[in-house]
Amino acid sequence: MSLAVGAALAADDETGTTEAPVIGANAASFTLDNGLEVVVIPDHRAPVVTHMVWYKVGSADEPVGKSGIAHFLEHLMFKGTITHPEGEFSRIVSENGGEENAFTSSDYTAYYQRVAREHLATMMSYEADRMAHLVLTDANVVPERQVVLEERSMRLDNEPSAILATAMDATLFLQHPYGVPIIGWKDEIETLDRTDAIAFYDRFYTPNNAVLVVAGDIEADEVRKLAEETYGKVARRAEPPARVRARAGVLDTPRQVDLADPRVSQESVRASWLVPSYLTAEPGAAEALDVLAEVLGGGISSRLYRELVIEQRLAVSAGAYYRGSALDATSFMAYGVPREGVSLETLRQAIFEIIAATAGDKPPTADEVARAKNRLLADTIYAQDSQTTMARIFGATLATGGTIADVQQWPSRIEAVPAEAVAAAAALLPAPRAVTGYLRKPAGEQPS
Repeated sequence: MSLAVGAALAADDETGTTEAPVIGANAASFTLDNGLEVVVIPDHRAPVVTHMVWYKVGSADEPVGKSGIAHFLEHLMFKGTITHPEGEFSRIVSENGGEENAFTSSDYTAYYQRVAREHLATMMSYEADRMAHLVLTDANVVPERQVVLEERSMRLDNEPSAILATAMDATLFLQHPYGVPIIGWKDEIETLDRTDAIAFYDRFYTPNNAVLVVAGDIEADEVRKLAEETYGKVARRAEPPARVRARAGVLDTPRQVDLADPRVSQESVRASWLVPSYLTAEPGAAEALDVLAEVLGGGISSRLYRELVIEQRLAVSAGAYYRGSALDATSFMAYGVPREGVSLETLRQAIFEIIAATAGDKPPTADEVARAKNRLLADTIYAQDSQTTMARIFGATLATGGTIADVQQWPSRIEAVPAEAVAAAAALLPAPRAVTGYLRKPAGEQPS
C-alpha cells in the first residue's frame, strides 16, 4: 500500500475509526427532456475527457433465437448514418488524437471516445447522430456478420478456457439468458440479418434507454449545454420493455463440465455458484460477497493461495472472484492450477474444504476481514486516478439498475461489513450447489 493510500485509510480520530473514501464525490447528474440520463464526473488534472454512452440493453435482452444481435449491432453502429458515411466518425476521432471503442455485456452496450476537451462537442454530435440515424444495408451487414463469426471463432471456439467457461455458464444459469454467450451461438449468428439489427436498434437505442457519462476536464453546466444541443434533439423512438427475465434455478445437485483439449497448456479446475448480485441481494449481502472474494482469493495472503499454494503445496495459483454488477442473480467463482502430480479432483476437494471451513468452524478473523476491506478500499482510491475507469464504474452501475448514491456510498458499505456476514456469505457456496469445470490435457498427454 502506498503512503497516499495508507493516509487515506488511516484513522480519522484518536479512537481509530476509519473514514471510507467516496467514489466520485463531485459527480453531478441530470436528465434531459427526452429521458436521457447524464452523469458528469469533473477531473481537471489534464485537459482530456472521456465520453461514454451506455444503452440499457445487452445479450440477456435479446429475442429468443436471435442470440448475438446485441453484439452484432455494436459492430454495425460504426457503419455510418444519413449525414456521416461509414468511417467518418472513427477518422475524426483519430485525426483529433483520440481513442474510441465499444463493448457489449449481458446487461448493457457502451460506446466511448477519449479526446482533448475541446473536441467533446464533436464527439457528442456524432454519437447523438448515430443514436437516431443509423443506415444499414445488406452490403455492409452481411460482411460484418462474417467478421463477428470470425471473432467468435478466434475468441471462443479456439480457446479451450473460453469453451469451458461458456459451458459452465450454460450449466449454471438454468433457464436464464446469462447462460447464452454474449457473442451468441454460432448457428443463430449465421441467421442474423439487416431486419433483425434494425428492429433491435429501433426498440432499444433510444435516449430514454441510455445513460451519458462524461468524465474529465469539464463541469456539469458545460455538459448540460452541449447535451441539450446534441442529444436533446434526439426524439424518443420507443418505450423499452421491462427487463423481466426467467429466474435462474438454484440446484442442490453437483454438476460437472469436463473438457479435454490438446490445446490446453495448463490444466486447471474452477467452481462457480449462483449468488445474488448487488441489485438482487438483501442489504449488505453483496458487499459481504465482495469481501469474501478478497478473503478467499485476493492475492498471496488470501486463504486459497496461502493454504493451497504455500501450506499444502497442491497448487501453483488459486483465487476467487465475484461478479457483483448484474441485473439478475450472478456468479461467484473459485479456481486453482495444480502442481505437477496433483489431480484436479484433489485440488477441487481442497478448495471446497477451505470454503466450507470459512462458513463453519474456521470463520474469517477480524484481521483477515480488515485486510480484505483495505485492499478493496485501496483499489477504490486507485480507480479514481483514471477518468475512464470512473466513467465505467458509474455507467455500469446505472445500466444495471443502480444509482449514483450506490457508487458513492459503496466504500462505506464495504467498511461496515462484519466478519460474521462474510462467513454467512461463504455459506452460500456449498459443494452440492457448485458447477465444477475441469480443463485438461487429453489422457496420456502431460500438461506443458
